[in-house]
Amino acid sequence: MDRYAVVGNPIAHSKSPLIHAAFARQTGQALSYEALLAPLDGFARTIADFRAAGGRGANVTVPFKLEAFALADRHTPRAQAAGAVNTLAFDAEGILGDNTDGAGLVRDLTINLGCALAGRSVLLLGAGGASRGVLLPLLAERPATLVIANRSADKAEALAALFATQAGATRLQGGGFDALAGGRFDLVINATAASLAGELPPLPPGLYAEGALAYDMMYGPRRTPFLDAALADGAARVADGLGMLVEQAAESFALWRGLRPDSAPVLAELRRLIAAG
Repeated sequence: MDRYAVVGNPIAHSKSPLIHAAFARQTGQALSYEALLAPLDGFARTIADFRAAGGRGANVTVPFKLEAFALADRHTPRAQAAGAVNTLAFDAEGILGDNTDGAGLVRDLTINLGCALAGRSVLLLGAGGASRGVLLPLLAERPATLVIANRSADKAEALAALFATQAGATRLQGGGFDALAGGRFDLVINATAASLAGELPPLPPGLYAEGALAYDMMYGPRRTPFLDAALADGAARVADGLGMLVEQAAESFALWRGLRPDSAPVLAELRRLIAAG
């Protein structure tokens, strides 16, 4: 039986084993998938031991995505653009590093939520690894405008400059939260860590265009403060990041197994389990 795992610290909370077990049942694939707790100073050793024991691939979560990038012998274009890796595949040539986060986000937005991005105005909150990891797939959808906003304006400006040559016809710009006053967006994505602490990015009012969607990469049994604030500020609808989690897992599964599972029933079941506590 082929072995896969998710590696992180902490890791006990991970839903990945549930998701991949459901994918395996659905597709009739004989595999096992486990959660591995790696010491903070022992990621490379954990991966080496797992690979030596017959592991075929691994998902990587916080805080090891940068180490996973360095560990990989080669990278997919989207991993290279992200500068971080959340999926490793082991083969005779070594270790392939991929990043499925952006593809998972775009699929959740466009397929599950029916939110077309072409020609729309998009606001991406945060200029850290989560934002960098999704920028290339977002730009590939050809929005008219993509604004990166961050507490430190220089970080947002630097991230926009990094992707300037890949923006195509999209008007890509970065700046501080205060520069958003007067802007209106069809889609606002929260890629900051504010929701983890129950906090809000300091956003000016009136950011949401008619029919706008607010999306938080975080998820839980209740709406995040960001999503509550978005509804109060005029967002027509809101969504959390659970769909992104399932879709990025499906992308990893497809890389490893050569076929894509049907994510919809797995997402529905996972949302039911989380709501039930």
